[in-house]
Amino acid sequence: MSDILINKVAESGIISLNLEDFYPKGEIKTFDLKDFLYMGLILKEKDYRAALLTTEWEAYRDKYVAITCSADAVIPMWANMLAASYLQPVAKDVAFGDEKKLIETILLKNIANLNLDEYIDKRIVVKGCGDVSIPETAYVEITNRLRPVVKSIMYGEPCSTVPIFKKK
Repeated sequence: MSDILINKVAESGIISLNLEDFYPKGEIKTFDLKDFLYMGLILKEKDYRAALLTTEWEAYRDKYVAITCSADAVIPMWANMLAASYLQPVAKDVAFGDEKKLIETILLKNIANLNLDEYIDKRIVVKGCGDVSIPETAYVEITNRLRPVVKSIMYGEPCSTVPIFKKK
């Protein structure tokens, strides 16, 4: 008599959700306002506007761009907005902050765009370990998005999970 192997995980109907799938795909660049500071300290509006007009914006085409200032200077908010207004038409996406903050922002945007219809009354495992470091905020956000519609949320791997939520 032959033993038939049954994959109970495959038959369980559990959907594995990997947050790496929401990670930004593409090159990340930084737009650093320190390059536009007068004497490394002050942002002069007239000079800044003139410099932005001569900036090679094509270098940011289809890239994720983080707007930041690595110098210890007080930057007026409008300066970030002005940079974003030039970057938005060419970049894939633009966010304020360093590269880490940009990645977090894109992850959260991608999670917010998740079509929840395919997860209604399903059992979900949010994958825990992977090749890419996922910020904790993404795990909290995916839980917030899924909880109202799913049957259950677990964390880990389908063969070994930690229960997070179960609909009563």
